[in-house]
Amino acid sequence: MMSEQELLAGFEAASLPDDAFHHEQHVHVAWMFIRRYGMPGALTEFPGALKRFAIAKGKPNLYHETITWAFLLVVAERQARCPAESWQAFAALNGDLLVWKPSVLGRYYEKETLGSELARRVFVMPDRLGPGARGIGPRV
Repeated sequence: MMSEQELLAGFEAASLPDDAFHHEQHVHVAWMFIRRYGMPGALTEFPGALKRFAIAKGKPNLYHETITWAFLLVVAERQARCPAESWQAFAALNGDLLVWKPSVLGRYYEKETLGSELARRVFVMPDRLGPGARGIGPRV
């Protein structure tokens, strides 16, 4: 198992093998960027690094702006509500964020919205009021 520093360095250098960077590692690195840059700094730094990583892996079309920003916002809120000093502590308190399918974003977004080209290119506001959602976006 790689250390947190190795994960971050490998991500930033785009040297991590594809099989070492799954959803949980995405969330872990996002959490590290939030701790390093705060918000909204992480909203600039993390998407830029993630785009560079995707391009280096030959998969630039995998980047999704709405999913990236939404996860950053949820991670930042969770960290602010219940500060965790370590990734292990954060992960233990927020296991739902580490599950890719079904994603926690299903509480906030319609499947069609996240599947849209618009949501891939730019951040789209949540459009669903489900369990845990706080009234952001129009009623469906």
